[in-house]
Amino acid sequence: MATTGIPTKQQDQHFQISPDYVRISVAAAIELGLAPGRINGCSCNCINLLQNYPQGCAANCSYCGLARERPGLAEENSFIRVDWPLYETDLVAEKIAEKEAVATVGRVCIAQVQDHRATRDLIDMAARVHQAAPEVPISALVTATLLDESNLYDIKAAGVDIIGVGLDAVSEDVFLRTRGKLAKGPHRWDQHWEIVRAARQIYGPMKVNCHLIVGLGETDREMFDMIFQLKSEQIAGYLFSFNPEPGTAMQDVPRAPLERWRRIQYIKYLIENFDLSPDALEYSDSGELLKLTPPADAARLAFESGHAFMTNGCPDREGVMACNRPYGSYRPGEEFRDYPFVPDADERKTIAKQAKFGDVWDGAENVI
Repeated sequence: MATTGIPTKQQDQHFQISPDYVRISVAAAIELGLAPGRINGCSCNCINLLQNYPQGCAANCSYCGLARERPGLAEENSFIRVDWPLYETDLVAEKIAEKEAVATVGRVCIAQVQDHRATRDLIDMAARVHQAAPEVPISALVTATLLDESNLYDIKAAGVDIIGVGLDAVSEDVFLRTRGKLAKGPHRWDQHWEIVRAARQIYGPMKVNCHLIVGLGETDREMFDMIFQLKSEQIAGYLFSFNPEPGTAMQDVPRAPLERWRRIQYIKYLIENFDLSPDALEYSDSGELLKLTPPADAARLAFESGHAFMTNGCPDREGVMACNRPYGSYRPGEEFRDYPFVPDADERKTIAKQAKFGDVWDGAENVI
């Protein structure tokens, strides 16, 4: 008799699809008691969920572990370099409710993939979680390509209070090369912005966020121009550090140097929290940051808070960042890219050395 050559467990997962089943990050599975283990140095305060379909994701983003053309079975693929075990959605909702009963759950985030069923199923899954744990805030990390304005209203009615959009690329050119037709993907820059701005109108200021990845081929000018634009439209920007995944089209592309990443984190915080002026940044003809001239008092306060170097993510119901994504941008044993906790004074000294601020900022040593 012929066999498929696919392990029985993976064959089963072809039938264990959303909305009745959901993938959950390992950290969240540990936090809910669904998997053994512990997380060193912090807790997972945001329960990250990911839709599951046998074909995986129909998009083909050149850096993503879920990309359509990545070799292997969809069930074997990782997402942001970590595994996502599969559970029944109702069981996960029940565990969220149990945890909420004894210790507040910061937030739940449900991520869409590119599939024709994904919007209908997102609404269903959000409603299940909201019914089981009505006090827990819910974010939806949506696939803009699948949505129209009416979908945004339906998602909100299901209990979602924050919309995230994986813009990822900060310029149309980079988007085209990494996510759009040049990557053999379905995504369009203009359509993403239509959804971002429609969501901003429906959900309100700072209730919509765009994910921005540092290291996809953008210039410093393009990155900071995007951060200034999002601030002007009262849309949150969440930074991620590109981390190449094996088997993807960008598997051999190096990460952004740590000094560049640190500077972008810091300047973004100054823009968002201290109204840093575009005039404080000078660039080369190629768009590389040449000079930073921040007000000394703001610069000192921003650095000493440590918050600039933490993970960006959605807030909990008290307004405190809930989504700390342990090991989302680096592996255990590597230097922190973004801290899942507030870095202390010694850690800030390390950060200052990593950033090499003196190369672009005259007098940095007198402030940092």
